Amino acid sequence: MKAIGVIRHSPRKAVNREEFEELLKSAGYEILAIVEQVREEHPKYNVGPGKLQDIKKLIAELNPDRIIFANPLTPSQSFNITKELKIDVIDKWQLVLEIFEQRAHSKEAKLQVELANLQYELPLVKEAIRRIKLGDRAGFKGMGEYQTQQYLKHIRYRMGRIRKELERVKADREVKRKRREEVGFILVALAGYTNAGKSTLLNALADEEIEARMQMFTTLDTTTRRFTINGKRALVTDTVGFIDDLPPFIVEAFHSTLEEIIRADIVLLVLDVSEPWSEIKRKFLASIEILKELRALDKPLIIALNKNDLTSKEDVQDKKKALKELVKRRGIAIHSIVSISAKKNDLNELQSSLEEIMFTLPKYRLFEILIKDKEKVPKVMALINSIGEILDVKYGETTQIFAYIQVGMIKSLTRMGVELKHPS
Repeated sequence: MKAIGVIRHSPRKAVNREEFEELLKSAGYEILAIVEQVREEHPKYNVGPGKLQDIKKLIAELNPDRIIFANPLTPSQSFNITKELKIDVIDKWQLVLEIFEQRAHSKEAKLQVELANLQYELPLVKEAIRRIKLGDRAGFKGMGEYQTQQYLKHIRYRMGRIRKELERVKADREVKRKRREEVGFILVALAGYTNAGKSTLLNALADEEIEARMQMFTTLDTTTRRFTINGKRALVTDTVGFIDDLPPFIVEAFHSTLEEIIRADIVLLVLDVSEPWSEIKRKFLASIEILKELRALDKPLIIALNKNDLTSKEDVQDKKKALKELVKRRGIAIHSIVSISAKKNDLNELQSSLEEIMFTLPKYRLFEILIKDKEKVPKVMALINSIGEILDVKYGETTQIFAYIQVGMIKSLTRMGVELKHPS
């Protein structure tokens, strides 16, 4: 499809044109032109009336299939612009949802996208009904009054059904999560702006080949894989990428997916260090806002500056220093900032940082483990090594082990006939 893009920059905050063009390309649009204007939001058309007439002339000249605004439109603005231009008009969030629809593969992802679409359409349908009552007979997408009213009922009914289905998926995931805790896994959640290289990092950590492309929102489905931290069992989960000013209806629709970040032991925020500092800063602050909204900033947070192979060591150090200063000014609690290249499997700094955090996690406790049956000693020690760290072993009639172990593994050890005590 062919599209004309429209960007209205606020005098106080510019819209990122490059990112908007990347969204258009990711959705499969051929960009015929980008129209830009700097002004405060016009209540009726978002852009000014004069600029709207310029767009109308471009439509006659270029014959696009759609006009796509980089700015969110109110339902009233959407109707006014469509009526004036007589062409299909969508905004940034409808564009994002189109990309989501193309990328959704699992049943859960498809339900989440459908829910987000319905939540977006709900105010538009309500606005259509309001206009019908005022005498505007256009309806919603050409529907009459009765059809529009029925569609509103359908939206509400369908949203209720989807939420119930997503609750069932959430319950199933909770069972799996508890099982993971029982078998002693640490959960590391990858978070960050779309196209930062999270899927590539998951592949590097877990030695996997999950799809990773240089395009926005490649990952919509939650992907969890096993890996090891210094020989200890762990899980890494990739989630949907962030974007500036992610609206509440998308956060709500994808809450069950983003919940993996909330439930994680460690959050790994991935940034593209090869980008200009202004972009790194913008995307970092956007990501922090979403983590704050998810109430996930109370967890150990590692910032991974990815793609260090695409720039110089000096540039990486300069950006790392600038990021440390920004973090300090904003009062954001982080564990460390590390430099990596997921593509080149250069993860040494990250591995060291993960190891430092591991035994400071609340799920780890120092125990004295007593084994009376000598034949069980090798098996017990192997299990402890896979889920914790042995500090000292004293052999005798009763083997005495001092070790950090995960609380969730106490039952497994006691079932083996060993005794656990908190060391005095």
